[in-house]
Amino acid sequence: MMNLPNKLTLIRVLLIPIFVIILLCDFIAEPLNSHLALVIFVIASITDFLDGYLARKLNLVTNFGKFMDPLADKLLVASAMICLIDITYIPAWVVIVIVSREFIITGLRLVAAESGRVIAASFWGKIKTTTQMVMIIYLLLGFDTGIYKTIGYVLIYAATIFTVISGVDYIIKNKDVLKD
Repeated sequence: MMNLPNKLTLIRVLLIPIFVIILLCDFIAEPLNSHLALVIFVIASITDFLDGYLARKLNLVTNFGKFMDPLADKLLVASAMICLIDITYIPAWVVIVIVSREFIITGLRLVAAESGRVIAASFWGKIKTTTQMVMIIYLLLGFDTGIYKTIGYVLIYAATIFTVISGVDYIIKNKDVLKD
């Protein structure tokens, strides 16, 4: 039977297409669709915190969870950012940088796994994920004038900078994985 943290991870994955459909389809008028999508994204983000917390606290860490939790996070964040390109909240180059980092680190983790190593989430990786989620939530709120627009840009650039820092940090700390 699947444990609660893994069920929360699966719920997050199942919420992704619902989020995308509500945000991008025209059957719900603006701004209601953005607000509903925001609620779904927040719920999915909360499951990200809860599944990891419960898995560690209740000693329910599984191989499925180790694999699916980071994958679910990447799918959620990438889907949201790609949707935000479509509705012109975020520059495409930012999404390309962030998604590229995810591919690079996922590849590094796969190479490490082949030699029996697990590359755990780092401090910078957690900061990166938190910043990305805060940025997405803020952008979904739809503030697009004056100081609110400036705050959105600050969050976009902060998420991009933390993404690059965390990627460099993972590569430097695990460069020996690539030597074989």
